[in-house]
Amino acid sequence: MDNIISISDNAAKQIKDLLLKGPKDVNGIIVGVDKTGCSGYAYRIDYATNEKIKDFDLIESKGVKVYVDPKASMFLIGSEMDYTKDKFASRFVFHNPNEKSTCGCGESFNI
Repeated sequence: MDNIISISDNAAKQIKDLLLKGPKDVNGIIVGVDKTGCSGYAYRIDYATNEKIKDFDLIESKGVKVYVDPKASMFLIGSEMDYTKDKFASRFVFHNPNEKSTCGCGESFNI
């Protein structure tokens, strides 16, 4: 099966930086989706440890491991995980072709 999501070069670099600074027992990151926000769903990113990643889909790309929560897979298929920086903020962003709308602040989305 093709990867559920793709990882940009900027996202891979930021994930590597986070893992270097993170807890010792971390072997990647988890990407999930929570039902929250004014549009319905929000992306969730967390450190991946062995006890958290049972039955998760593993994507290995550009030297990083990204575990996708199986409950989030259907929301993320075809997405690209990117990392952006500007004068005021830096954050992971998802270019998701499944999104139908987003809230005004950009923190949540609807499918």
